[in-house]
Amino acid sequence: MSKDYYQILGVSKTASSKEIKKAYYKLAHKYHPDKGGDEKKMKEINEAYQVLSDKEKKAQYDRFGQAFEGYSDKGQPGFDFGSMRGNFGGENEFDFGNLGEVLEELFGFRAQERKQDLRRGRDIRVDMEILLEDSLNGEEKKISLEKMIICPRCQGSGAEPSSKIKECFTCRGAGQVQQIKKTFLGSFTKYVTCPECGGEGNIPEKPCNVCHGEGRIKSEQTIKIFIPAGIDTNQIIKFKDKGEMGRRSGKPGDLYVRIFVKPHPIFKRKGDDLYVSIPISFSQAVLGDEVEIPILEGKKILLSVTSGTESGKILKISKKGMPHFSGFGRGHLYVKLIIETPKKITKKQKELLEKLREEGM
Repeated sequence: MSKDYYQILGVSKTASSKEIKKAYYKLAHKYHPDKGGDEKKMKEINEAYQVLSDKEKKAQYDRFGQAFEGYSDKGQPGFDFGSMRGNFGGENEFDFGNLGEVLEELFGFRAQERKQDLRRGRDIRVDMEILLEDSLNGEEKKISLEKMIICPRCQGSGAEPSSKIKECFTCRGAGQVQQIKKTFLGSFTKYVTCPECGGEGNIPEKPCNVCHGEGRIKSEQTIKIFIPAGIDTNQIIKFKDKGEMGRRSGKPGDLYVRIFVKPHPIFKRKGDDLYVSIPISFSQAVLGDEVEIPILEGKKILLSVTSGTESGKILKISKKGMPHFSGFGRGHLYVKLIIETPKKITKKQKELLEKLREEGM
């Protein structure tokens, strides 16, 4: 005789997924064998929940009623591949869109990987603006993040200090429960996340009063990060295990920092080369001279200007640009000489210029 899954969970046929889940947890708390409940009744509750919590299985159950084949004769969760529309040569054709994923799950190709990632913390991505000088030698920075950190009370276990972590009764510590899938290729075993422990294989005997069993809480944390020399705008640095803490002592996520280098008031950067424009006087351009050139280190160096220099001439100073991100060598500094025309001159300067004009200059 077909079982009435709605009656087992005590919900109506119009119940939402949230109501179904709430009813399941209420009954699981009451009938769980670890709490002195009925093991046979608990299996029946699990069976009903596996169908009604799945949108496709629920639709099939509502449609076919007693003819529903969502479960095998042994009471193990199964799957009806009616949703794959398997009418060869008929009006509908097979939809193979998710076949690769189905087969991967059926044969367990990704099961272990998913189990390892189940409790892993979330990665964090942030943007950071730095000065061009910070990229010259590398700089240590502090960054404040609001993120999930390890619970100070339970130290990540999720259980009260005096409480124990016990094996999940539903999955017997495996973190997964077995389902049988019926496909056009035959019947295959599929393992899905245990609804009782969320795939962890164990549960706290008494959840932590601070984190409520999560093993982590949200808080602001200040961490130190090192910005490597030579970094440029839009480059991303990965800081391993600096993301959010995982659930119940799970592996932390990573922190990704995208860098934006603030425009410099004097220097312009192109790759690892720097460019600067320096004004010189007419007499310096004609006669030649030594002029002071600023460098990013905050000092100045002398640059020889040869006689007869034209405005716009570019001179290269080797290895005074930005360090290569690889850590070897530096770019160059290119100096553009601009002959400056004074807007105001003294009476004596005007007389001298008049004489130079008479001389054809």
